[in-house]
Amino acid sequence: MGLEFITGFGIILGYFAVCAPGALLIRRFVALPSEVFRKTLHTIALCSILIWVYAFETWWISALAAAAFAALVFPFLWFAERLPGYSQLLTERKKGEVKNSLIVVFFMFAVLICVCWGWLGKKYLVIASVFAWGFGDAAAALVGKRFGRHHIKGKLVEGQKSLEGTLAMFAVSFISVLIVLLINSSIQWYGYVPVAAVTAAVSAVVELYTRGGMDTLTCPLAAAAVMIPLIYALGV
Repeated sequence: MGLEFITGFGIILGYFAVCAPGALLIRRFVALPSEVFRKTLHTIALCSILIWVYAFETWWISALAAAAFAALVFPFLWFAERLPGYSQLLTERKKGEVKNSLIVVFFMFAVLICVCWGWLGKKYLVIASVFAWGFGDAAAALVGKRFGRHHIKGKLVEGQKSLEGTLAMFAVSFISVLIVLLINSSIQWYGYVPVAAVTAAVSAVVELYTRGGMDTLTCPLAAAAVMIPLIYALGV
């Protein structure tokens, strides 16, 4: 246990130690739009799920490491928030956004690892659930900001969300989920198309109606809740 934890945790620390400063360095020399930079950080966080799943051999050690990483990051970011220019550097929309989002992300990782990998023994469902939210959400934000013309209004819809952004999330979530399922396929590719389509549709709707930025939690869990029974219905 000890060696596996130390090795996996070291890999994840190395990943963030390279990617996070790298993103900041790129922003220093390239005039990235704020939303693009935000989604760059978002993508770095969501792609770390590959390490949580493949750098560990034991599900509960991986989940424990995710919780430990959140505990390590929280006080560091709490202190960093008090430094001048921190929020502007990370393009926070409100104070504490990055810190709170990361805590939710790693908690969500731990839950999916316990359920999909620990309980069901299907690592790939962890990745598919995270990618359904992560890449889809990034597409929704970027497309919605740039091309959003038909805004979706309603008491339960928070902010300026658009039909274009929601459709972009559906399309990218569908492709992301389908690719993960095909890589781990044991049936013909067309058997996974309905699974990917339903998962993407549910993720897009959940993202549309989730408030307070909590789609980081609700979308992946909703994606898993949809995929699990569908995958078992297919007998895989």
